[in-house]
Amino acid sequence: VYIIKVSWSNGATEVIYRRYSKFFDLQMQMLDKFPMEGGQKDPKQRIIPFLPGKILFRRSHIRDVAVKRLIPIDEYCKALIQLPPYISQCEEVLQFFETRPDDLSPPKE
Repeated sequence: VYIIKVSWSNGATEVIYRRYSKFFDLQMQMLDKFPMEGGQKDPKQRIIPFLPGKILFRRSHIRDVAVKRLIPIDEYCKALIQLPPYISQCEEVLQFFETRPDDLSPPKE
C-alpha cells in the first residue's frame, strides 16, 4: 500500500492509501478512455505516462518490489496531473485521488 499526500487546488490536503493494483486499474481506464493520448494509433502521440506493469513475485519479495516502485509511482502521479485538464481533471483521475472511507482507517502494516 502506498501513502499519497494529495494537495487540491483549493488548498486542502489529504492523505490517501492506494495499492499498486489500483494504479494499474487507473492506467487501464485512462488508456481505454483516451486511446489517441495513450498512443494506440501512433506511439509518438502518447502523452499518458507509462506505469510499470504488474509482475509476479514471491511473498518474500513484496517489500523489495514496493520500494522499487516508489519513484515510478511518484513520477507517474506528477506526470498525470501535468497533462491537459481534459485528462488530468477527468472523472477517473479525480475519483482515484479522492478520499475513500478506507482512507480514514488506514492499514496497520
